[in-house]
Amino acid sequence: MKNLYELKDLEFSYSLDSHEVKALDGLSLEIPRNSLIAILGPSGSGKSTLLNILGLIEPVQAGSMLFQKEDISKVVEKEKNEIRKFKIGFIFQHFHLIPVLTAEENVAYFLNRQGLSEKEKKNRVKEALESVGLWEHRKKKPLQMSGGQRQRVAIARAIAKKPDVIIGDEVTANLDQKNGREIMKIFAELVKKHNVTVILSTHDPMVPEFANQCFYIQDGKLREE
Repeated sequence: MKNLYELKDLEFSYSLDSHEVKALDGLSLEIPRNSLIAILGPSGSGKSTLLNILGLIEPVQAGSMLFQKEDISKVVEKEKNEIRKFKIGFIFQHFHLIPVLTAEENVAYFLNRQGLSEKEKKNRVKEALESVGLWEHRKKKPLQMSGGQRQRVAIARAIAKKPDVIIGDEVTANLDQKNGREIMKIFAELVKKHNVTVILSTHDPMVPEFANQCFYIQDGKLREE
């Protein structure tokens, strides 16, 4: 299976102050497996909407989207929940860590929904935190960590699920250049070693340096590759 996603003539609109805003306008693209993808474009171009559709958070309103050759418009909500639970990892700009939990507890949090044994869960947490260089900080809570460390915990949380795709929205936006580059090296290593696809929306001009492919979105359309 060459492509993880296949999007054709995708359209999406939402209401804003009684006006209809078209976020995606006939967008078509293919996202290959085992690749690092950068989604670029100005604010309001439709990048975040595209990520929400790829992550099965927003529905396919018009057009089509295949995920692992399955037509998502024909998948019921219960099946979508299973796909999100096991196959998709999310990383957010503002980390979304639980402040009262330690790093290892934050990483384990979503694994509790996967029905894993305690041994498997502990192994996954350790492996994920080691992969982002934070095992020795596992007992720290988010407010005891730097912004770069918190983002690494968020990445470890996504990795621990062992998903087929990790989707990130402006993941380097709140980091300095040095930490941003370190985070991108982690993503590149993930793609190389763990056969995962990483899809990142970004305004950061450094991110495309690490990408296998870039898509430029403007006014809800694919401008160029």
